[in-house]
Amino acid sequence: MKEMNLQNFQGFCTFSGQLNQIIKTYLFLILAGGAMYEINFPKSIHALPVSIETESLSPKSFVSEAVAKSGPAVVTIDTQRRVYSNNYGRYPQGLLIDPYFEKFFSFPNNVPRSRIESGQGSGVIFNSRGLILTNAHVVDKTDRLMVGLSDGRRVEGKVIGQDSLTDLAVIQITGPGPWPVASLGDSDKITVGDWAIAVGNPFGLENTVTLGIISNLNRNSSQLGISDKRINLIQTDAAINPGNSGGPLLNAKGEVIGINTLVRSGPGAGLGFAIPINKAKIIATQLIKKGRASHPIIGVSLSQLPLIDNQGNRLEQHGAVIRYLIPGAPGEKGGLKINDIITKVGDKEIKNPSDVVDSINNHGNEIALRFIINRGGEKLELLI
Repeated sequence: MKEMNLQNFQGFCTFSGQLNQIIKTYLFLILAGGAMYEINFPKSIHALPVSIETESLSPKSFVSEAVAKSGPAVVTIDTQRRVYSNNYGRYPQGLLIDPYFEKFFSFPNNVPRSRIESGQGSGVIFNSRGLILTNAHVVDKTDRLMVGLSDGRRVEGKVIGQDSLTDLAVIQITGPGPWPVASLGDSDKITVGDWAIAVGNPFGLENTVTLGIISNLNRNSSQLGISDKRINLIQTDAAINPGNSGGPLLNAKGEVIGINTLVRSGPGAGLGFAIPINKAKIIATQLIKKGRASHPIIGVSLSQLPLIDNQGNRLEQHGAVIRYLIPGAPGEKGGLKINDIITKVGDKEIKNPSDVVDSINNHGNEIALRFIINRGGEKLELLI
């Protein structure tokens, strides 16, 4: 019994020694791990200050800078005009709107004699006196118009003059000012591919900005099926919607390079057109001085020179053929005849009838213009 207790005691001591060794090893590993932690990892880790430049993350675009330059000068134009209507087309309108005449003949009074028709467009202030450029169709037959500025002011305006051939009009703001003024650019310096920014109030949504490029220059209005206009237009893919009419087309610098005039709907939709600002400045000057614009004419009807003759041979000659002369007009007085082929006007070589119209429009009506024509194979020079 004593022998067994002794053996048990010896076993216990052996176990205690092993346990003691395990504990020592474990403590050593803990201490060693702490030392490694001390060596490899600092106890206190401080974050380095980081400065984030907001401007570098979201830089201001050239569009916002351009709009900030001329955007305040873009205005909303609200128009009102009285439209007369009745069911008595066989009677003079002046009589039918007279209530005494209507009562005397016992006309029914359930048909309204007139109504107020409202419209809206855009414009741009181009002069510190409060002169606005817009489209003639925006203010056509307007009885009253109000001008809304981007700062919330609403003031009355009056039409100084309008020109239907170029679809341009000038409005004078009636008020003391001061007025924001847009910077006018040079439309002769723009090229296809340049940025184009359209600003206006489409569908009554004020200060709407759209971005595109210049798609084409010198797009003749006749190419668009518009026969009652005489102007070359800037073509752009910047969205121009109803209500944008009269608003400015800006370049990347925020300068006005055109006055938005129309948008192509239906097939080919998405094409917008603007009147070059250089042409608009010329017309605006005339409207301010005289209330109307003058357009030179020579009194001829032109057609394209045939590309192939009666034998099917291709003709190399370019020009415009005179088909009709207005009696007593400058063309007839200057010596032009039917079937003359106009090959050159001033310094411009003529390829089609539009070239003749452009040369005459750009020249003015104060100085005689040199025409080179082909009459039956003979080259002639005329001053008209």
